[in-house]
Amino acid sequence: MSAPINLSKVKKERNRASRKARSDENAVQFGQSKAQKEALKARAEQIARNLEAHKRDK
Repeated sequence: MSAPINLSKVKKERNRASRKARSDENAVQFGQSKAQKEALKARAEQIARNLEAHKRDK
């Protein structure tokens, strides 16, 4: 006879594995590299500086 197993723990572990697999897929599909993030941040800062430079003083 085999040792009894806790079905609740088995179910939780199965759910964890499926969530991990789904998160890995999303990371590949939607993730950005560090260089891409830095380029977007630099571009946003450049736009903000340009906008600030073109504001009129009251």
